[in-house]
Amino acid sequence: MAAGQGGFSRRLVLTGSLASAGGLVTMADAGAAEAGGRSGPDFSLTLAPGTYRGAGRAFVIIARASDLSPDAPEPRDNLQDLEPLTVPFFGLDVAHAVPGRPIHLHSGAGVVGYPLARLADIPAGDYVVQAFFCTYETNRRSDGSVVQVHWPQGDGGDIWHSPGNVYSTPRTVHLTGRAQTVRLTLDQVIGPIGTIPPGGTGQQGNPADSAHVKHLKIRSALLSRFWGRDVYLGADILLPAGYDLPANRHVRYPMELIARHFPRANPHRFDEALGDDFSRWWMSADAARFISVQVRSENPFYDDSYHVNSANLGPYGDAINYELIPAVDRSFRTIGKRWGRVVGGGSTGGWIAAASLVLYPDVYAGAWAGFPDSLDFRAHQVIDIYGDTNAYATGSPWVSVPRPAARTTTGDTWWTNGQENAYERAVASHGRSQGQWDIWQAVFGPQGRDGYPAPIWDKRTGVIDHTVAGYWKKHFDLSSIVAADWARLGPKIAGRLHVYVGTEDTYFLNNGVAYFEQRTGALTAPAPDFQFLYGVSQPHGWTPVTDQELLTTMADFIARHAPHGTDVSGWRGREQPPRIMLTRGRQVVDEGVDATLPAALTSSGLVSPAVPDQMR
Repeated sequence: MAAGQGGFSRRLVLTGSLASAGGLVTMADAGAAEAGGRSGPDFSLTLAPGTYRGAGRAFVIIARASDLSPDAPEPRDNLQDLEPLTVPFFGLDVAHAVPGRPIHLHSGAGVVGYPLARLADIPAGDYVVQAFFCTYETNRRSDGSVVQVHWPQGDGGDIWHSPGNVYSTPRTVHLTGRAQTVRLTLDQVIGPIGTIPPGGTGQQGNPADSAHVKHLKIRSALLSRFWGRDVYLGADILLPAGYDLPANRHVRYPMELIARHFPRANPHRFDEALGDDFSRWWMSADAARFISVQVRSENPFYDDSYHVNSANLGPYGDAINYELIPAVDRSFRTIGKRWGRVVGGGSTGGWIAAASLVLYPDVYAGAWAGFPDSLDFRAHQVIDIYGDTNAYATGSPWVSVPRPAARTTTGDTWWTNGQENAYERAVASHGRSQGQWDIWQAVFGPQGRDGYPAPIWDKRTGVIDHTVAGYWKKHFDLSSIVAADWARLGPKIAGRLHVYVGTEDTYFLNNGVAYFEQRTGALTAPAPDFQFLYGVSQPHGWTPVTDQELLTTMADFIARHAPHGTDVSGWRGREQPPRIMLTRGRQVVDEGVDATLPAALTSSGLVSPAVPDQMR
């Protein structure tokens, strides 16, 4: 659990570059005065004619040739997948870029670097360097705020490969460790992803339909009104076997809403060629028949909206539940009623699943939340945002101990909170990094006076703002919300929430689950009857059942809650109940630690075989 800080309340400022002991990265202002009088390089970046004119953020990315690989041939390809484990880069906000007018990045005010604070800290040597420019659109929102943000275009918030952004061809330069000027021309504009239909948009992508996977995109009136520009939502719909057969034309199917990050594959990774166990099961006579739907809600702050109404993102919760889902119901033969609709997901999707049941109890009959983002902010990973004073360190005035953000199952720290937040701070100001901590801040927090998300802590020092924390508690601490509103929620959600997590979750998310179980377990009238499953020594991504078993459990749950006399034969399937019944109670499951993961991730404990690409 997150350790309290007691009387330790000094502002933590970590200085210097990468420390030799512990790998602690600088959080000091990148604009601090040059140390020791040593000068560093000045990068002069120029946008080529016809590329872009306007606001944005300019970057220079610096990599050794040995850092690059055929799978990541450019420096910009090495900046996101594992967040703080990155090559050096430096960013600067630009109020109005003009083609032909140089933008200067050097060690000084406004330039923020990671993992080194200053360009002057780059050792002498040969490097592959690349310039990059993230474009910002000015939005005048209905709440009166004016913000500049980058809108994803089917890239899921990957700004380094997002359409409309501009970059230079990588080139090798020798940095001397002394004053020098390196000139780079940004002449490459990232083009659209896939084919955009006439009159269409790149927002949420445009994947092609197949025999069993269809796609739906709508313009959200609610979100468009909030943002003062057209905003779209998308859905990927996996249809059951036999959906188009004349014999089934009157069958209506239950809906499984899959909550997850921006989809880069079909629901459940369904393969029309039936090249995997799930796809073969889905098309078999044994399978429970569902219409499985995964939402596309990339936005200016993250690859997913968290399916809630937010002061900073807008009314994504209402837009998804009252605009997108009804559109799916109209277009496909779903049951279209609460008793026939369930939600499930893992990590970000796990939190969405639990929050959807709690915040929209009349929309969903049940929720299956795997390894969810914190259900109780007394354990926001390892941070108690109410009781702790600093998000980056514990300790005393004499000894500061960095807080871990990711760990292996053996206990090694993969990276720290300070490092991950330093990465995000270099990517963008005002919480626009598309990073994990920044999206939590944007979704859960209020607006700041400048119209951007109010920081939950000082991004440079880690000092927590407890006023902002109070807003989080009231609006998005699911543990507090359920406890405070149990008289209303209890009759609607008791016995309908199922949570599972590994006891060695990579991001310490088991702590929030334990707090949530403790608080809700004390409720009465009615008894919550929630289910909690803990996988002993399991990392992030642990699931106690396969997708097939989970869908079978969901079908059984829906059948038991269907109105009396409902014919469920058209979708119930012939499969027997799974080996672990995800229905109610508390279980601890000891399955050992899988040792068959890819080498790069096995050592980190970042994922499990069940969801090999599932991060937070």
